[in-house]
Amino acid sequence: MAAQCVTKVELTISCTNLLDKDVGSKSDPLCVLLQNISGQQWYEVDRTERVKNSLNPKFTKKFLIDYYFELVQKLKFGIFDIDNKTFDLNDDDFLGEFECTLGQIVSSRTLTKPLVLKNGRPAGRGSITITAEEVKDNRVVVLEVEARKLDNKDFFGKSDPYLEFHKQTGDGNWVMVHRTEVIKNNLNPVWRPFKISLNSLCYSDMDKSIKSVKCEVSEVFHVENVSLPSGASMPSSAGSNIYVECYDYDSDGSHDLIGSFQTTMSKLKEASRSSPVEFECINEKKRQKKKNYKNSGIVSIKHCEIIVECTFLDYIMGGCQLNFTVGIDFTGSNGDPRSPDSLHYLSPNGVNEYLTAIWSVGLVIQDYDTDKMFPAFGFGAQIPPSFQVSHEFPLNFNPSNPFCNGVQGIVDAYRACLPQVRLYGPTNFSPIINHVARFAAAATQQQTASQYFILLIITDGVITDLDQTRTAIVNASKLPMSIIIVGVGGADFDAMEFLDGDDGVLRSSSGEPAVRDIVQFVPFRKFQNSPKEALAQCVLAEVPQQVVNYFSTYKLQPPKNPAAK
Repeated sequence: MAAQCVTKVELTISCTNLLDKDVGSKSDPLCVLLQNISGQQWYEVDRTERVKNSLNPKFTKKFLIDYYFELVQKLKFGIFDIDNKTFDLNDDDFLGEFECTLGQIVSSRTLTKPLVLKNGRPAGRGSITITAEEVKDNRVVVLEVEARKLDNKDFFGKSDPYLEFHKQTGDGNWVMVHRTEVIKNNLNPVWRPFKISLNSLCYSDMDKSIKSVKCEVSEVFHVENVSLPSGASMPSSAGSNIYVECYDYDSDGSHDLIGSFQTTMSKLKEASRSSPVEFECINEKKRQKKKNYKNSGIVSIKHCEIIVECTFLDYIMGGCQLNFTVGIDFTGSNGDPRSPDSLHYLSPNGVNEYLTAIWSVGLVIQDYDTDKMFPAFGFGAQIPPSFQVSHEFPLNFNPSNPFCNGVQGIVDAYRACLPQVRLYGPTNFSPIINHVARFAAAATQQQTASQYFILLIITDGVITDLDQTRTAIVNASKLPMSIIIVGVGGADFDAMEFLDGDDGVLRSSSGEPAVRDIVQFVPFRKFQNSPKEALAQCVLAEVPQQVVNYFSTYKLQPPKNPAAK
């Protein structure tokens, strides 16, 4: 499961042409930020400073807010003329407000909109400008490391070394931040180049002490916090001379020490291929026992480079569009839409599980598509006029223009389509996956991170064309594309779980592995009694990392790269 995309966004506010509520001077405006909890419930997040005597204020105080891609985060910016020292704004003149989502702001990066009064009328010629910046340090350290003449701790064969890197926390503990792969049976190992964020390695402090531990192992094991073995000691401060342990892994836990060293990022940064930075691995017990002891090997930093990597918001703020496509299952197993037992039956309030899933996911994604025109397709039905079975038909029955205007347009097209088709079968996913993949493939010709495609498939049953679907997904994993599958009803969805690569690498029928995990499956029944936002939170949580992984793998930059500024 990918890490949830949460980051800090800084909002800068300015206004122009505010209403003048003061006699003999100009308004003294302040901006308050409110966030919607649910319904009409709003809570105050923060306020700017008051700018005296100005109808065109540029507020210096920034709003800092957590950003979640998978949530619709509703915000309200209120402007008030402050003429007293009370905290309550009810006794201050209201100059106008603006409501939007955080997604709208970050996708625009700079958003200018007119202010309105409580009755919805324009607040004169007043306008507000909101600029978003991600608060981050997206510098990444690229390291190439090798060693030579390591001590051999094995009676049969040679050492199996690997490296561990640790940083020191504020309370003096050491926490592992990276482990290299194991090099089997080699006293002169060369590890694969690896990347680690500068913040993870040293809190972005170039002189923060780094503990690098080299161990010899026979298997890889997971460690989060380092517990020192008996007899080992840690320094009292990051700046003192410390020992950084190296071990020979033994299955019984009696690991043999090889050697250690301490360094800082400033020292590592001096390394180059023509002039590596080298460290002696010291085994303190051996040094005390052996008069002629020099070291237990040399670790050589062959290359160290700090680069800047784009984040998800870099791509969004840099002009990347998220293209949303919907595929709806119209197979006969859904039941007659006229029957209340059918999954396509529209309840008295006009909804069903299909529409709920469309609304939940679509309302989040629509903020990241400028024209908000979304293709919507059905599959598994007999369609007019000939009533031949189709596994890829536009809901509006217009093959040359399958686009719907916004999420509401998808809903309207679905409702209009439902009484015109005959539910049939089988349940084939591959045609619609391949359809979207063709557009994603065309987008790769642009050589920038300008477009990413998200396909939402809503289905009630088991896939019929499983082999073809696996192949389609493996091919799509090479493209700027993610697939979300929502299973409605009470069917057995084991095959869907198989397509979600969280538990292993998905392979095509010929054995080709997917280069990325791009499928997220959830059964709708898990969210029937949850808040309406819960479904989108679950199915969209992995999308930001999938977007970053694709564009970084192919070294594609946003059309307008904010990270380069």
